[in-house]
Amino acid sequence: MKHSLQALTLTCFLFFPFTLGKADDYEGQTAAAGVLGNEYLPNYGGYSSENGDSHQYGGGTTDYLFSKALQCFTDKHIYSSCEESYRLTETGELHVPHEYTDQYCKGPCLEETHHVLNCVGSILSHFRFYNKATIRAVEETIKEGCSYGPERGLFNIAEHILAYDNTAFRASKSSMLHSFVLMTLALIFFL
Repeated sequence: MKHSLQALTLTCFLFFPFTLGKADDYEGQTAAAGVLGNEYLPNYGGYSSENGDSHQYGGGTTDYLFSKALQCFTDKHIYSSCEESYRLTETGELHVPHEYTDQYCKGPCLEETHHVLNCVGSILSHFRFYNKATIRAVEETIKEGCSYGPERGLFNIAEHILAYDNTAFRASKSSMLHSFVLMTLALIFFL
């Protein structure tokens, strides 16, 4: 019994430090403008096969899905009332001046931006903008920018991503240290 418990503790001690902090290591994210994972898709913006056939859209092809997702940003039915300079762009940028926060958060821009994000998300659930932002990161940035906390009026999505990544890295290091201490104590206790 004592040896099996020691073996289990040793296994946990060796295994867990390598698995902590890897929740975001999935590389299968889809990005804007013809980038899948970290590779460019061939012939984005047009299709040409080896035998010269023209491509028929509609079968869920990657080019078709990208073009449909990018159309969400220019759809006149989605963005109709929000001033163009305050709209979310395909690059993942949202230029809302601090003094325009109340108008943005209480006006049509907020609702229309959420419609754009829903539109893109319904077509490509793992969409990534040029700045590597996910739909969720954009939503969180908008939520914090419209909150009444210290982040109110801050709509810089790239800074939000950087702050989140730094916090996640610190949290994963903290978790690893915590796990190490617990496993060491368990090993000492059961020896």
